[in-house]
Amino acid sequence: MRIIEVITKQDREEFINFPKKLYKGDPYWVCQLDTMLESVFNPKTNQAFGHGEAIRWILKDNTNRTIGRVAAFIDRIRSDANRQPTGGMGFFEVIENREAAFILFDTARDWLAGKGMAAMDGPINFGENDNNWGLLAEGFMQQGFGMPYHKKYYRSLFEEYGFRKYFEQYSYHRDIRDVNNEIVQFPDRIMKIANWISKRPGYSFRHFEIRNKEKYIKDIAEIYNSTWSVFKEDFTPIDPKFLLESFNKAKTIIDEELIWFAYFNDKPISFFILYPDLNQILKELDGRLHPWNMARFMYYKLTHRMTRLRAIVGGVHPSYQNSGVESAIFLQLYNVFKKKPWLKELELSWVGDFNPRMIAIYEALGAKQAKVHFTYRYLIDKNLPFLTYKEEMAVN
Repeated sequence: MRIIEVITKQDREEFINFPKKLYKGDPYWVCQLDTMLESVFNPKTNQAFGHGEAIRWILKDNTNRTIGRVAAFIDRIRSDANRQPTGGMGFFEVIENREAAFILFDTARDWLAGKGMAAMDGPINFGENDNNWGLLAEGFMQQGFGMPYHKKYYRSLFEEYGFRKYFEQYSYHRDIRDVNNEIVQFPDRIMKIANWISKRPGYSFRHFEIRNKEKYIKDIAEIYNSTWSVFKEDFTPIDPKFLLESFNKAKTIIDEELIWFAYFNDKPISFFILYPDLNQILKELDGRLHPWNMARFMYYKLTHRMTRLRAIVGGVHPSYQNSGVESAIFLQLYNVFKKKPWLKELELSWVGDFNPRMIAIYEALGAKQAKVHFTYRYLIDKNLPFLTYKEEMAVN
């Protein structure tokens, strides 16, 4: 077997196309757009290169057939937030072969060790954690856009190599409509709290407007950075410029009425972002957006092929947590759902096992846990004690 660093155009094509062969015939796998995958490894399109570096490889067998791939990366902001220098590995795909898998793991580990890293997290993304993050462990069904799907044998490969579970990620599902296409109301308690908060003086609620996107993006950054800074080991402050780029990339699927904000005396205190599940269209495109597929994309969009929503991210300013403002935002969304009869299902993903407050909110909405992903950690420095994310939070 030969490990090859991805440098040439042919190498890049092998890296992109290998999963298409590996998952051929799997009804649940959805091919990521080739351009989206490549953008992760392009310093011009991925801001993580401003404070990090990445490398990737393909693995070939003795007949020159590609049988695996992997990437390794260092995000210095995320690394510095950990107890020890910590890098990442991801975009791991391999045939069912222990030796091949271990060569890929060794290659990522050795590169990270050579860069001074003492631990390796995986499989994760080189960038934000709303995409390509975690190993699918339970819920082998078609994933929502951005949520990884994997071969079932990957879990044993990771654990036999020495990766240990760092934290679990849960995806919750909730029907928007029943079998008769009637809207499914949120639980009474949620609706009562929502109506009460909505009528209190000082509170107001607005949905996103593309024409005022700079204002709303600034509000998202303000709320997000104040809300998520408590999770220090996995927190990178959001730059409004990065958010603007992200919204510009997603503008073809953004529905203004599915992104809501709460304000108190015009101060932004909470937000919640839902995107239509792009995977319901990408399933048909084989990763390519040539002119014919672009026409198909627009047709599927206009005919409401996207019937599922994925909750991407949300936050409540610490001063307003436990106020019930989340319920009031869900009420705004509920009223939007009533106007859009093609919307059938809501996916709330992902929430970590270290975030019981958000888990409680999702369960209070009547959502059920449907999928579990694992984020693993491998200690390169064997003298270090292994702590789960929850254990680290307790120590800190």
